[in-house]
Amino acid sequence: MIDFKFNYSQIASLFYLILFSAFATAQEIPWEPLFNGKDFSNFNQLNGKAEYRIENGEMVGVSKSKTPNSFMATKKKYGDFILEFEVKVDFGLNSGVQFRSNSFPDFKNGRVHGYQCEIETSQRKWAGGIYDEARSGWLYPLTINPTGQEAFINGTWNHYRIEAIGNEIRTFVNGIMCSNLVDPQTAEGFIAFQVHAINKTEDEGKIVRWKNINIITENPADYRLPVADYAPEISNLENQLSVSEKRKGWRLLWDGTSTAGWRSAKGTEFPTKGWVIENGVLSVESSDGAESRNGGDIVTQELFDNFELSVDFKLTEGANSGIKYFVDPDLNKLQGSAIGLEFQVLDDRNHPDAKQGKNGNRTVGSLYDLIRAENPTTGPRGKNFKGVNQWNNARIVVRNGHVEHWLNHVKVVEFDRFSQTFKALVEKSKYEKWENFGRLPQGNILLQDHGDKVSFKNIKIREF
Repeated sequence: MIDFKFNYSQIASLFYLILFSAFATAQEIPWEPLFNGKDFSNFNQLNGKAEYRIENGEMVGVSKSKTPNSFMATKKKYGDFILEFEVKVDFGLNSGVQFRSNSFPDFKNGRVHGYQCEIETSQRKWAGGIYDEARSGWLYPLTINPTGQEAFINGTWNHYRIEAIGNEIRTFVNGIMCSNLVDPQTAEGFIAFQVHAINKTEDEGKIVRWKNINIITENPADYRLPVADYAPEISNLENQLSVSEKRKGWRLLWDGTSTAGWRSAKGTEFPTKGWVIENGVLSVESSDGAESRNGGDIVTQELFDNFELSVDFKLTEGANSGIKYFVDPDLNKLQGSAIGLEFQVLDDRNHPDAKQGKNGNRTVGSLYDLIRAENPTTGPRGKNFKGVNQWNNARIVVRNGHVEHWLNHVKVVEFDRFSQTFKALVEKSKYEKWENFGRLPQGNILLQDHGDKVSFKNIKIREF
């Protein structure tokens, strides 16, 4: 008997080939070559001075020291399209393909910026993820899609597909869906092939090759592939839900315009001062940096037990705040914040609280005063924090006792709130005096007033 063994990626790739063949037989797909394999007459090289050449009909990029990121960019701009290409990259070299990207003299002196589909060989395995070059950083890191992380194969040709249609952006590597992003930021721009800047002399002269570069611009929506269940959607729509989010049970916890659904943690009405709603953003105003002395904390009118909460937040320099859950406002009627588990929101670099507590357990993303936020797979930038004055995403997932903190779609904390380990942590923390802390069957969700200006938007939740 023959023993056939396939892994998930192989099965998905086979499905992709079958589906693509069905498309081809059902109708003539209007592919057009984006690169003619002969010259760069339809391209301009931007920013860096890495070498680009043509070999056997392939576009070849060669890494070069002492030059910034280099881009071979189309002269034409594209809005909605499907792009396919094959790429082979030397181990250790980072690369990518820009799309809906631009270069303007008044934006960082002409620096290329916009969406990039990642090409990389590193152990974090984010090839196929979506990075926002020179703007807001990672939009779709592949830690959220473990199946997609296994799609790229080092040392060989890899097949890429990018679908950019309306505000929906999806990527596939070797037939595996890697990214599933909804983002309205940019609707049109050029496509560009990147040779990344290098910092090590041993990376000088490394090569990335592209071939079979083709594009569909005529009714591309007719040729989209199905969305894979294993690739969760990340939506950056402003205070609204995508079609997929509605179908999966998400709802807005804040409507973007009013105080509906929220009240003071120490009263029945929304605070009359200290909180401002403007242009779809909810901000707690700066006061004296003291905890809950101005407008005070606000909490949801509803109580929650099992849920997934997503909140975008933006810190000002030196700011401190928090997103709390399983809050019981009656636990602390005195001065200070209401009591509950806390996703720390903090400027680690400039606020002294980052160096207090134990082993960094008061830094951004941490379970405040209990568990330090960390993820070793994200490279030198650690927790994937985008910085102050930038929008960051906090996600809290609670399923019975199991709790996770995600910072910008990278998991940084995981614990069981009913475990002995958690109980021991509480007993050694500032929360030891609060009976049953963190173990309430349900509680409010809270946004904290800590005396510093912090802004929130896109507050949404789904319950399990």
